[in-house]
Amino acid sequence: MISEESILRKLRRICLRLQDAEETVSFGHPTFRVRGGKIFAVLETYKNELGICVNVGKLMQGIFLDDPRFFRTPYVGRHGWVTLRVYAAPLNWKEIAELVKGSYLLAATRPAKK
Repeated sequence: MISEESILRKLRRICLRLQDAEETVSFGHPTFRVRGGKIFAVLETYKNELGICVNVGKLMQGIFLDDPRFFRTPYVGRHGWVTLRVYAAPLNWKEIAELVKGSYLLAATRPAKK
């Protein structure tokens, strides 16, 4: 089983390649955001289950929720966020990179709340 540290290292590499991306800690979780703005990815443990949280948009969310590897992200799920269960199946890092990129694009095109 891949360690949480190894997962964070790989996720960090994907996220920080994106323009103006930065890593912070929010509610004790590694959080990636567009510099000074919106969050686009989080690595968190919820109910003892490690997950990678991304925004897929409200229109696409249902497609992901039909896949048992995903669940609606608590608190922000109503905004189109899903969480990929890290240990539900072998991780496909190409898929994760695409999910992160899509979430980043959603965050980068929306103005931050003031």
